[in-house]
Parts: sequence; C-alpha cells; structure tokens
Amino acid sequence: MSSLAEYFETDWAAMTATDWVGTILTVVIFVLMIVAYFQVFRPKNRDKLEAKKHIPFEDDNEDRGDHDGRA
Repeated sequence: MSSLAEYFETDWAAMTATDWVGTILTVVIFVLMIVAYFQVFRPKNRDKLEAKKHIPFEDDNEDRGDHDGRA
C-alpha cells in the first residue's frame, strides 16, 4: 500500500450488477438519512414533531370485543 488513494481505488468496469445495486442502494439510503436528519433537527419543525411524539404510545381506538383475548 503505497498511498491512501491507491487503497480506495475502484475498478468500475469490473463491478457486477449486484455491486451496482448495492452501491446505488447505499447512496440512496445515505441521502435519505441526511434529509431525515435535516427535517428532524430543523428548529421550525419542532412544534409539528412535538405534537406527534406520543403517537407510538396511544392505544388503538378500535373496539376489540370483550378484552379477554378472544376476537
């Protein structure tokens, strides 16, 4: 390993379809994560997100019968 640039060198022509799918998927997920972080940490979105913070803890409003485990 003579230099760091040679270590990270990529042979684009030798990449298979699976390699391309993995590379594209990784880049797309990375970009979506960056967008999500900017949305979450943007101060102007605070009130909108704070209003929805209890959604995972709310019970469903559907009637579930006798509540004894039977449908």
